Amino acid sequence: MNTQKEENFTQVCVWPACIVGTDKVSDFKQFMFREFKVRVQYLEEIKTDSDKDSQGNPIKDTGARNDLFFAVHDKDVGKFAMARLQYGIRWLEDVLDKENYQQIIYPPRVYDYKCWKE
Repeated sequence: MNTQKEENFTQVCVWPACIVGTDKVSDFKQFMFREFKVRVQYLEEIKTDSDKDSQGNPIKDTGARNDLFFAVHDKDVGKFAMARLQYGIRWLEDVLDKENYQQIIYPPRVYDYKCWKE
């Protein structure tokens, strides 16, 4: 089940290969404010599924990467848009775009986090 986004936290981000842990959420929020001057809401961490071959079989040594999902306050999105790139943080809509999302590595429910219209 997805974490409910708080009001004014609509832009969801994915930080690949980032581990925070539910016991360090406060530290994560402080880091994001200190580093980027943005307010964030920690949503969850998801272990990626394995890539699949053309027959749908899991590819060895893929998957199980820990990806962090979090939302940025609406008023902070503009100043975060460029700064996030140096850390490899991506907008969820870019991650899930049909051109980019060739391997299904997240549970389908992550589409419910989206803030864009199709």
